[in-house]
Amino acid sequence: MSAHPAPTARTRITIDDVAREAGVSKATVSRVLNRRGELMSPELAARVQEAITRLGYAPSPMAQALKRGRSRLIGLVVADVANPFSVAVMQGAERVCRAAGYMLMLYNLAGDEGREREAITALASYQVEGFILHTLGRERQVLDDALQRNKPIVLVDRALDAPLDLVGLDNAQAVPLALDHLLQQGWNELLFVTEPIQSATSREERRAAFTAYTSAQAAQCRGQGVEVPAGDDATLDAALRALLQRAGDDARRPAVLAVNAVVGLRIAAAAKCLGCTLGRELGLVTFDETDWAPLVGPGITTLAQPTDDIGQQAARCLIERLENPGQATQPRRFRLPARLLARGSSQREG
Repeated sequence: MSAHPAPTARTRITIDDVAREAGVSKATVSRVLNRRGELMSPELAARVQEAITRLGYAPSPMAQALKRGRSRLIGLVVADVANPFSVAVMQGAERVCRAAGYMLMLYNLAGDEGREREAITALASYQVEGFILHTLGRERQVLDDALQRNKPIVLVDRALDAPLDLVGLDNAQAVPLALDHLLQQGWNELLFVTEPIQSATSREERRAAFTAYTSAQAAQCRGQGVEVPAGDDATLDAALRALLQRAGDDARRPAVLAVNAVVGLRIAAAAKCLGCTLGRELGLVTFDETDWAPLVGPGITTLAQPTDDIGQQAARCLIERLENPGQATQPRRFRLPARLLARGSSQREG
């Protein structure tokens, strides 16, 4: 029977508890835990191990990692987990981290740019070894804070003004893929709808690719763009009415390319309020494949991003930097292609 009462079930077992239970010092317990029991008698090592087993003591992985100078934690900052893109990237990154023996710590900005610096500070307090950043990218000081910590950083989707690895979609490939499809289906009065561009480089790239395409194909189509803030239904409604008016005046066929799935769903709802049937009076293609895309109206045509691959590649890039800290290489850019999933919203009826 133990000479000392065992801690209650509600109390976290500590190395002090084990030392008291075995009647030894904390240093002796530590030697056993760190597999240095050969420095003591077999009987003493066995007594410590019995106390560990009897109390059910489990050392803190974080404490052990920090003693070795490694936390094996990777910090992931995402713009908004309400966006399917963020969730899919997180899942891909987590899979690679787990296989390589790292743990992923998530910080969700929830679309609030004011939390970006807080995210870096919070994750750094847990001694993360590096950062994967899918940020809103609007405050230079946030990036400076991250860089000053001298930890590897990989950017996802949105480039920032710094020599860092970047993994994202090949927007220069994706936009023409969507617009070629719309032209082939007979839609030739085109509108690009995006949330405010600000410093989101992925939105900038998509708008630039849209403008370049419609300019090059001016003989076949016309194109305009509009920025619609979240919750601003009036601006979206006015933009769609103007699109329909322009098309009607010149007997053209109107269609919209949405910058992401969130905007695409808003457009589908606004079109319904205007009495437009997708695929008939209005064409629609949106970035990002979602579970609900096949279920809305006749099904929404999407540009499916390889989000899982983007997350995996970002994690691989960061782990390569962590495992080869002395290897000086130039910043890398990984641009992955989109796939077009055609559905009724863009395949014109009759």
